[in-house]
Amino acid sequence: MHNEGVTFPKTKRGQATFDKILKAAEQVISEKGYHEASIYAITERAGVAMGTFYLYFRGKKDIFRELIIFIHHELRKYIQNSVKDLTDRKEIEIEGIKAFYRYCLDKPNLYALIREAEFVDLEIFKWHYINFSRAYIKQLEKAMDKGDIKRMDPEALAFCLMGISIFTGMRWPVWTKEMPGEKQLEAIRGLILNGISHR
Repeated sequence: MHNEGVTFPKTKRGQATFDKILKAAEQVISEKGYHEASIYAITERAGVAMGTFYLYFRGKKDIFRELIIFIHHELRKYIQNSVKDLTDRKEIEIEGIKAFYRYCLDKPNLYALIREAEFVDLEIFKWHYINFSRAYIKQLEKAMDKGDIKRMDPEALAFCLMGISIFTGMRWPVWTKEMPGEKQLEAIRGLILNGISHR
């Protein structure tokens, strides 16, 4: 996703300032919500002048979009690092969802911004999930070709599995600030691996 409203820094000093503003935006928007957050509050938190903000960002929506893009790539990398030594697709699914829960617990402010994006910028919200699904679909197709999982529509499967992660992640890490218990994890694991059929 190319964010036209962002001018990226060309020096290390500029990058440090850019990162500081982005971090301040994450904190202010997470605390106040997008609509109540102001550019003034972001620059005050970052300790920079208003003019410095506009060197890099066209406006508030542009810095919000850049935050979502940053979170998207960070979350994917976080999950990938958690499963990089695994080869069995079913095991990858279980460890991947647990990594997602840990991300929600470790970075509650960041994950909250993704949920807010649906109401702030539907385009970037849809991009996050569709782009996430594209890589997911490729991995599921490989697993189907190897016979690790049964063959079915990979896009539908990807979104079903993402839906499990999103709503169980909301129920436990987001709402109660804890991992699901053993009984809940076993139910989630059973659904992912076996569905709801007795067969």
